[in-house]
Amino acid sequence: MSQPGSGTSEQIPVTTSTNASPSTRDRLATDEGQISVAEGVVQKIAGKACREIAGVHAMGTGGTRAFGSIRERIPGSSGPNFSQGVGVEVGETEAAIDLDIVVEYGVGIAELGRSIQRNVKQAVERMTGLRVVEVNIAVDDVYLPTAADSPDAPSRVA
Repeated sequence: MSQPGSGTSEQIPVTTSTNASPSTRDRLATDEGQISVAEGVVQKIAGKACREIAGVHAMGTGGTRAFGSIRERIPGSSGPNFSQGVGVEVGETEAAIDLDIVVEYGVGIAELGRSIQRNVKQAVERMTGLRVVEVNIAVDDVYLPTAADSPDAPSRVA
């Protein structure tokens, strides 16, 4: 990194886009000031929007799902963590989203992925005003239901 006045041409990398459309800039910068959206906000919106799609069984990698399951059972916990399995990069006007999901057995993964991308992009853009440049989905596992998971399974004992 160069210091001001040091004479080197090394530049500091910038993670935000400066070529945002005027409509995106207008939504996030007003005469009254600048509107910024925290990464945690985008994570929660994206996580909730992803879970709304039928065929998504869970979110997160194996370790995060196990930790989340334990955390939910602790008295006084705030319930499910909607940002579990969601990674985001948020700039001044744009966001990129990465999702780790577990799909239910029998669901078409390609169609499910497109539905998730569409729903997450619409929700984040509508609620935050940020332009979503990409929604990447990693399918980490397939949930295989067992006989014990079915509530209408006949009891083995009378």
